[in-house]
Amino acid sequence: MEIETEKPIIFNKVAKAYGNTSVYQGFDLTVEQGKITCLLGESGCGKTTLLNMLAGLTPYQGKIENVPQRISYIFQEERLLPNLTVRKNLIYALGKFCEEKKIDSILEKVELSDKADAYPHQLSGGQAQRVSIARAFAYPSELILMDEPFSSLDTALKIRLIEVFCKLWEEEKRTAVFVTHDVEEAYMLSHRAIVLKDGAILADVSEESDIPRRYGAESRYKESILSALLQK
Repeated sequence: MEIETEKPIIFNKVAKAYGNTSVYQGFDLTVEQGKITCLLGESGCGKTTLLNMLAGLTPYQGKIENVPQRISYIFQEERLLPNLTVRKNLIYALGKFCEEKKIDSILEKVELSDKADAYPHQLSGGQAQRVSIARAFAYPSELILMDEPFSSLDTALKIRLIEVFCKLWEEEKRTAVFVTHDVEEAYMLSHRAIVLKDGAILADVSEESDIPRRYGAESRYKESILSALLQK
């Protein structure tokens, strides 16, 4: 499957306010194609708002250029339809792009082939989030958005799901933007980390090494992210 990700996404003088509270004002950012960009910062700094602007879920002023038409969104909660099996959740999400072989293949890759006919309430939290990841990659999206998808998981499961995500990402290298509060997640999964504060970019650091990186490893990249987060 060809995924078109030739042009970077460009935020040009973007402004967003909720009532009298300004979140962004004259915000500029270029999101590189084919890379995983992480957004960090204190609560209320606009991380999820930025994702929702990309997804077309919230209005804004200014321009965001080259936003793909097909977008996958992985939330903190799995958001599976409770009355549908795992397979039927994927069929519903894929719509006209649904192919049985594609569903069988993606379930095998996330190690859920034996859960294809299970309902969401029969899955563990980690299994349900695997379905969310499978759904995101099965759909032919050109951009994947993630809002703290691993935050409710224990460390071992988090590491395993990051490995699953990276395995799927490596096949097509889709553009991805994800939000986290966890420096270790940012280090393991991203090529670029942007620390936001008061609607502006406080730090913008990157590292081009292969992902996933080893949990707990020492790294200048990780140190730079943490240093920015600790600034007052």
